[in-house]
Amino acid sequence: MTKPLIFLPMLLAVSALAADPAKKDVPKAEEPAEPKEVVLFDGKSLDDWEMVDIGASGAVEMEGGIMIINAGDSVSGAVYKKAASLPVTNYEISLEAKRLDGVDFFCGLTFPVNSAKTCATLVCGGWGGAVTGISSIDNLDASENNTSSFQKFEDDKWYAIRVRVTPEKLGVWLGDKHIIDEEIKGKKIGVRPGPIESYLPLSLTTYATTGAYRNIKLKVIEPGKN
Repeated sequence: MTKPLIFLPMLLAVSALAADPAKKDVPKAEEPAEPKEVVLFDGKSLDDWEMVDIGASGAVEMEGGIMIINAGDSVSGAVYKKAASLPVTNYEISLEAKRLDGVDFFCGLTFPVNSAKTCATLVCGGWGGAVTGISSIDNLDASENNTSSFQKFEDDKWYAIRVRVTPEKLGVWLGDKHIIDEEIKGKKIGVRPGPIESYLPLSLTTYATTGAYRNIKLKVIEPGKN
């Protein structure tokens, strides 16, 4: 005679519970958080960067983990190929740069300002090696608008540079020195007409000068931070 299946009700209950997830406390998987920092150049390759030759531009190469933009007849540089995946406001870009040779700007950082179609350029060491500012604001370039200043840049010396973009302001730091704090609401932002228009929306450029770069990063910042 077959013994009664005394455990059958228990097994049926367990099966019913497994079949209906609503009857048990199943923790939901957390959605992945957006990255707070993106390494734009890691010193291992230039795969994410593309040289743009506007005619007689200097070569862009890597040497010892450092990006080198060699001097050309005018503007030389490289565009970041993954810019479409990056924020266009409430962010900071930081890097270290130095001038290896030449007497004009060794760091032209072009970046989007609240739109991928609206960009500006931070010029470090232009107009003979000292003028630093943002081109362009209300059609005035870095040598003419409120952001313009004279900074001393020595050859073969690393300088820490940081740019902050928010809907209301553009900020720039040279080392620990806050050199630009510009209100942009209601103002016209755009790059200087000419060769730099070939390097949108995010790039590094030089003018008849050789520059070196490392530790290039983008960090997302909280809205409202100025």
